[in-house]
Amino acid sequence: MDIEIFNAEVNGEGLRIGIVQARFNEPICNALREACLAELERLGVSEEDVLVCTVPGALEVPLALRQLAHTAEFDALIALGAVVRGETYHFEVVSDQSAAGIMQLTLDYGVPIANAILTVDTDEQAHARTREKGTDAARVAVEMANLSASLSGLTEDDDDDDDDNE
Repeated sequence: MDIEIFNAEVNGEGLRIGIVQARFNEPICNALREACLAELERLGVSEEDVLVCTVPGALEVPLALRQLAHTAEFDALIALGAVVRGETYHFEVVSDQSAAGIMQLTLDYGVPIANAILTVDTDEQAHARTREKGTDAARVAVEMANLSASLSGLTEDDDDDDDDNE
């Protein structure tokens, strides 16, 4: 059996990436951003092809992502934030609703969105995860942008084949 397998490149050259960063838990979010930007640069994404905007907290991230996705100017988007468990149910609301909003935008707009909103029990856990999560978000965004472009090419090839049959 000869099955074609798509392995997307992790090469960011020529990609345009939008980042929405929450400011709540700012030291954690800034560390996420620094790790993410360093990895994007390492992967070949040009500084002028990255837009970063900030919002108050994780619940506001999906709205800003929606506005960026609506422009159709970005190959991928990245959500950065940190939700640290407190003593109330608010943690679950913020965690669940921000994640649901991000997933819905991915499906509605067809743009890859790397969700790097940490959901942790303590500040210490968050700080321990910032470098890895920020780096992972950059890699996921680049890989999914490339995969999405490759898969879109399949649709265009199918459309060309349809034209040949007319």
